[in-house]
Parts: sequence; structure tokens; C-alpha cells
Amino acid sequence: MGFFQRLKEGLRKTSNSIANVFKASEIDDNFYDELEETLISADMGFETTERVIDDLREKVEELGLKDAEKCKELVMNSLRDQMHVPDNAYCFEDAKTVMLIIGVNGVGKTTSIGKLAAQYKSQGRSVIVAAADTFRAGAIEQLRTWAERAGVDIIAQSEGADPSAVVYDAVKAAKARKTNLTLIDTAGRLHNKKNLMDELAKMRKVISREYPECYVETMIVLDGSTGQNALEQARQFSTVTEINGIILTKLDGTAKGGIAVAIQSELKVPVKYIGVGEKIDDLQKFDPDEYINALFADFDLKSDEEIMAEAVSNED
Repeated sequence: MGFFQRLKEGLRKTSNSIANVFKASEIDDNFYDELEETLISADMGFETTERVIDDLREKVEELGLKDAEKCKELVMNSLRDQMHVPDNAYCFEDAKTVMLIIGVNGVGKTTSIGKLAAQYKSQGRSVIVAAADTFRAGAIEQLRTWAERAGVDIIAQSEGADPSAVVYDAVKAAKARKTNLTLIDTAGRLHNKKNLMDELAKMRKVISREYPECYVETMIVLDGSTGQNALEQARQFSTVTEINGIILTKLDGTAKGGIAVAIQSELKVPVKYIGVGEKIDDLQKFDPDEYINALFADFDLKSDEEIMAEAVSNED
């Protein structure tokens, strides 16, 4: 299966639940209650769901809609509007970039680094990976394995070494070699929030001092199958460091899917990559239209203006 088809299969349970809501015979309070419950159950969160429902009620009244099926496109458009990926989301591709990959243990940080390294290497870019997660047992060797698979260089020291010393070596090498992309694996957990904040700040200080002309990007990796826990992790990390984008992993059957909407709607941080499996090419740039289509079983998107025109036409 292609990437989109795998994504669609991964979100099938949520897609089926959403589809059932729009089989209602009429738009009434029961319909809105069921839609609200379904969206919250899909991990879209209370705040995001309330915005969608309020927006839908307003447009249904404005258009005079009676058929629940007609609401489907309005909900899709509302969700799509909350998942905007800015035009400059991937501007780091055009610069010499050092990318810090952050997130808790177990979400797929190291695996995502390996996949990104392989992807950009295949596009003809030079890539270095840096093993700055020196606390987790086996993290360095895991990253070394991925570096070999991707065919890229790795900068590493011994387990327990100072992570910022690894970053120092990596940025010095990247600068000297004029490397396009340097991916830095970081610890998923330190003793407390202050430890984490201090460590990330120290890494950034090393980068700005040793390689001031590079572009610095911070990506957080989140496990899509953990739902609202993923959103809470993003909130916690955003209190200690600026986050430029999200890599959402494990959208391959256990994830409900709505978390991609909730994160962007509530934190205003774009999802930039999504992963649907363990293969090296199972990580792709995020496309909001494809994602909404997968959640809504490939239903065709129509704009609000087209829906309004159809409503007026039906009245005539």
C-alpha cells in the first residue's frame, strides 16, 4: 500500500465512527451531541471539539441545512482550517540547519531521526546525526544502527558523556563539512523540568556560539497512539523550549487520529511529519487535506462557498 492508503487504514476505526454520525436523519440536538462525543473520543480534545461544534451550528443556521450528511463537508473544512501548515514550515531545507529532536522516551525519536536522515540523504543532501541522548542505555547504538541504514555520518561519545559536548563536536563537524542537515538526538527524560530546560538551553548556547550562521529548528516527537497524553507532553516541553514543529508517529492502527487536529488547534504548532509504520520510508511530510480525507473516509472536500451555493440552488 502507498503511504496515504496506510494512513487511511491506520485511522479506519475513527473514520468509521465519524461516518456513522452523519447517517442521522436530521440535524437536531442528538446529532450535535453524538458528533461532539465522537470527536472527543477521537482525541480531538474538548476545546477543539467545542470550536468545531459552535462553528457548525452557526453555518447550519446560516445555510438552513436540514440533512446531516451535508454537514460533513462543513466539519471537514472547519478541521482543515485548524490544521494549517505555514508556507515557511520547511524553510530549514534551504539553509544549513541544526535540528534538535526532543520528546519523552518511547515515542520514536531515534527512529524518526533515522528516517529523516535517510529521506534527506536520498534527496542528495549531506546529513550528520548526533547521539546527544547519552543517558538512555542503548540509545547511542540504536542511533548508530539507523545512521548505517541511512548511510550518514554519526557523531557520538561514550554513554554518560556530557550531551552538550556531543553537540559541540557535531556542530563543529557540520560547519567544517558544510553539512546541509544535522539531526541531534536528545534525552527523553532528565531528573526534573529544570534539568531539561538547562540541558536544552546549554545545547542551544553551544550551537549559537560555535555555528551562529546556521538555522536552528526544534522538533518534538509525539506518539499519536497516546492521545491527550501526547498533547500534554507538547505543552510541558513548550514551557521549557520553543517548538517549531511536530513529528507525529505511530498512526498505524492504535491511534485515533484526532490528536493531530487538537495539537495544532490548541498549541498553534504545526505537525510537519507523520509516521505510519516502522519502515524507513514510513515518515512523510504532513498534508492536512490528505489527513482530513483519511479521517473522513476519502470524502470529497467542498468549500463553504460551494456548499452555500448548493443550498441556495436547492431553495430555488
